Amino acid sequence: MMERKYDVVVVGAGPTGSTAARICAKSGLSTLLLEEQAHIGYPVQCAGLLSNHAFEECEVSSTSVMNTVSGADIRAGNAHCSFDAGKTMAYVVDRGILDREMAMNSADAGAEIQLKTIAKNISRTQHTITVSGLNGKEDISYSMLIAADGPRSVISRALGIPGAPVYLSGLQCDVNMEVIREQVHIFPNASPDFFAWIIPLDSDHARVGLCGIKDVRSRFFSFIHPYQDRCTHFVSGTIPLGLKSRTYDERILICGDAAAMAKPTSGGGVYTGCRSARHAADVAIKTIEQDNYTIPMMARYEKAWKKDFGHEIRKGFSLFNIRRQISPVEMEQLISTLSHEKIRNLIVSKGDMDRPSRLAAALMVNPRMLPAYSILMKAGIHSILNR
Repeated sequence: MMERKYDVVVVGAGPTGSTAARICAKSGLSTLLLEEQAHIGYPVQCAGLLSNHAFEECEVSSTSVMNTVSGADIRAGNAHCSFDAGKTMAYVVDRGILDREMAMNSADAGAEIQLKTIAKNISRTQHTITVSGLNGKEDISYSMLIAADGPRSVISRALGIPGAPVYLSGLQCDVNMEVIREQVHIFPNASPDFFAWIIPLDSDHARVGLCGIKDVRSRFFSFIHPYQDRCTHFVSGTIPLGLKSRTYDERILICGDAAAMAKPTSGGGVYTGCRSARHAADVAIKTIEQDNYTIPMMARYEKAWKKDFGHEIRKGFSLFNIRRQISPVEMEQLISTLSHEKIRNLIVSKGDMDRPSRLAAALMVNPRMLPAYSILMKAGIHSILNR
C-alpha cells in the first residue's frame, strides 16, 4: 500500500479534534481526522452540560439540545443556595448527536474521516503516525499532527510528556424522576473531592452523576440509592486536571483533554478544547504556509492558549486544591454564607462557567463573605502545605 500523506492529521474526533480538522480543511489543507471508535460520539463520557460560550464554540445547530438551564441549586447538609439568572446560562445536550454533527461539519469542509483507527506510535524523525484499523497497520505521513486523543493521550505518552497532576473519575446514569428543568442541582458533600450533580433533561428525566478522586464507585451508588430502581444508561469517564508540562513538539500540537485542559472548577472540557483547537489550527495553517516547522513556531501555540485561558485553568486548579481541604461541615457553612440574597445576586451578575476567576475575586472582597474567610484561608494554607 502506498504511504498516505496529509498536511494535517488530527487524532480524536471529539469536539476538539473536529474543530481543528474543520478549520484546517476549510483553509485548503489536506486533512485526515482519525477516530478509534466505530461511531463518533460513543461511548458517551460527558455530563453534556455546556455553557453558552462552549455551545457557541461548537458552531452547531440546535439538533443536539435537549434542555436549557438558567440557574442552579447547591446543597450541603441543611444549607442550600439557589439562584436563577432568568435567561439561558447553559445547554443540556446529547453528546452523541453533537459530536457527530461537528465531525460532519469537518467533513463538509473537506476533511477525510477514518473510523475504527487506533493511533499506536509516532516517528518524530520520519513525521509519520502508525495506526491500526480498517486498513490494517499503516504509517501515515503528516506535515503537522494535532493530538486531541483524550485524557490518556497516546501521542503525549509517545512524546514522553508526563500525565496530568490529577485524574478525576466520574460515573453517571439517567434517572426517571421529577425535576425542575431550569436548574442544575449540585451536591458538593456527596463527593468531598469534587461534587455530585443532577442535570435535568426535561421535567421527568435527569442525568445523575458524581466525580472525584477516591471512593467514587461507593459514593456514586450511595448518592443514587434513592433512585436505584429507576436508573438506566450508566456511563463512566476520566477528567484530567492541572495542565501538562508541555503541549507541543516538533510538528505536533496537543489540545483539549490530551493536554489536561479541563476546567478544574467544573470538569468541563468542551470550551477549552475547542478554544485550544482554534489556536492549534491557526498555528498549523501558518506553519505550513510559511514552511516553518521550528520549535519556536510550535511554541506560538502554547503562548496563544495560555494567553486565552491559561490563567483561568491555573487559578481554577488552585481553587480545586482549596476545595479538597474543606470538610463537609465547613462546606455547609460556606453554602449558608452564599445563600444571602446579595451574594446570590453577585453570583448571577458575575458568574461565568468558563472564566470563574472574576466571580471568585468579587466574592473575596465582598464583606458579606466575612463568615467564610477563616474557612477559605485555612483551606488555602493546607492546600499549599500538601502540595
